[in-house]
Amino acid sequence: MNLLFIKGQENPLPLGGGYSCTGCGIQDPYLVGHAVSLLYEQVAKRIANILDIETEKGGTIVRKNETITQEILTGERALFQGENLTIVDSIFEDGESPLKESNKITLRESMFKWKYPLWYAKNIEAFHCTWFNMARAGVWYTDNILVEDAVIEAPKNFRRSSNITLKQVTFPNAEETLWNCNNVTMEHVSTNGHYFAMNSANMKISDFTLTGNYSFDGAKNVEMHHAKLLSKDAFWNSENVTVYDSFISGEYLGWNAKNLTLVNCTIESLQGMCYIENLVMKNCKLLNTTLAFEYSTVDAQIAGTIESVLNPTAGTIKADYINKLILEKDKIDVDKVKIICD
Repeated sequence: MNLLFIKGQENPLPLGGGYSCTGCGIQDPYLVGHAVSLLYEQVAKRIANILDIETEKGGTIVRKNETITQEILTGERALFQGENLTIVDSIFEDGESPLKESNKITLRESMFKWKYPLWYAKNIEAFHCTWFNMARAGVWYTDNILVEDAVIEAPKNFRRSSNITLKQVTFPNAEETLWNCNNVTMEHVSTNGHYFAMNSANMKISDFTLTGNYSFDGAKNVEMHHAKLLSKDAFWNSENVTVYDSFISGEYLGWNAKNLTLVNCTIESLQGMCYIENLVMKNCKLLNTTLAFEYSTVDAQIAGTIESVLNPTAGTIKADYINKLILEKDKIDVDKVKIICD
């Protein structure tokens, strides 16, 4: 006689002859098929418990609580919703979104070679890892990520993400990278690409090098130390930016900014620092900087000579010498501008 063992029932139920499953009420003759389905479900759950993985609807396997070493991971969403994983010496080959919606992931000496590797992820650490060129749009909508000793070759990385720490990271192609991010710390980071850090906020940056125009457009609450920026149109439309002990070269620095402060900096900028509300410069040098401060409110203490100054709206400018001072009474109230030359 065929018997059906139902969890919670002491005696087995014989199959056939008009019987029904006491758990689900399914009637014979469908009982045999139902028994197979129940057994499959129970076996699958038991295997999942043993391997500490979960089987979701649709057959997707979510890997959890394991160390993955020297694997080549392929296909779309290879480690989708992975949790508490340590990934070592592994390669994410072809296949989009391999770590989408993942949590508590540590990566070491691993490589990303395809698109969208870390979207909607949380609590990520990556050490000595590489994002190759096609791993573009790599980190979007992600919270709490540390990347250390890495090369990120792919453009358009880090968008709308928060609590980002980057240490010893090189971006050979940082085009349109770090947009709309919040709470960013960068130490010893080198970048090359236009439109870096647009509309990002609450940034602390030190030992930073950037080659690329239109950087930090719309950025807010930025503190920067020991940087070198070769960037046209840097800090446009920004608010509450303070830069210390840095070198900045590029046309039209800081236009339309609010509360831009430069301390112990060397600046080289055609028509730099114009249309700024509350520009403060302390012990700065202006090299080959012409037509500076147009329509800005300014408190500037400049060491050395300024090539030319054009129509500041208000404030005080102190320098050793100004080669050419242009104050047009029909455009500004000259009584609001104080010029001091030693």
